[in-house]
Amino acid sequence: MILWIIATLAAFFVKGLCGFANTLVFTSVLGFGIANVNISPVELVLGYPTNLIMTWKNRKQLKVGVYLPLALLVLAGSIPGAFLLKNINVQYLKIFFGIVVILIGIEMFLREYQKTRLRESKLLLGAIGILSGLLCGLFGIGALLVAYVGRVTNTSDEFKANISAVFIVENTVRLIIYTALGVITFESVKQAVLLTPFMLAGLFAGMKSSAILDEKHVKKLVIILLIISGAVLAAKNIF
Repeated sequence: MILWIIATLAAFFVKGLCGFANTLVFTSVLGFGIANVNISPVELVLGYPTNLIMTWKNRKQLKVGVYLPLALLVLAGSIPGAFLLKNINVQYLKIFFGIVVILIGIEMFLREYQKTRLRESKLLLGAIGILSGLLCGLFGIGALLVAYVGRVTNTSDEFKANISAVFIVENTVRLIIYTALGVITFESVKQAVLLTPFMLAGLFAGMKSSAILDEKHVKKLVIILLIISGAVLAAKNIF
């Protein structure tokens, strides 16, 4: 139980600080000795209310033009999922997406050091938006989604509001699927309930820390975590 508590505190501190990467931290801490099928439902039940909290807290920063199209793409991504999963090698697809996320993250990081801001390519943003929605809808992987929202928002609060709004949709879809498949069990819900106080403690500590830290430092941390997410996604499917 101690390991679960540590994972929860660490994961949701990062969530409160950056707006995402809680799944990455949670599964990384617990993944060495616990099966993923037991980790994912607990993390999903714990993570769902955090997205509601962060969206509500930053509701004034919501942009309909950012979160609504992505939310619809996430929903649409589940439609071709069955076809793609049956007809393509998912392992290679995830490696490809992992590399794409790394490259986008590096490009975003280098942009932070440019003195003059270059105009975003609408064609590139559109492509990233479509791919991110499909990737999240198909596999529940939000790294490319984060890359898109990070490019079209200007502040960390704006980023957190819009990414959390999209994650609400993605979490809702997964809750329905997991419940229908029996992945979410009484034991996983019980475990999530027991960990909820630690989730709230970590989340609010992270949110408080983000208010103290410099905006640029938080954004760079988001980008670094994004690059790590891409690397983990690719590495898990290579080795």
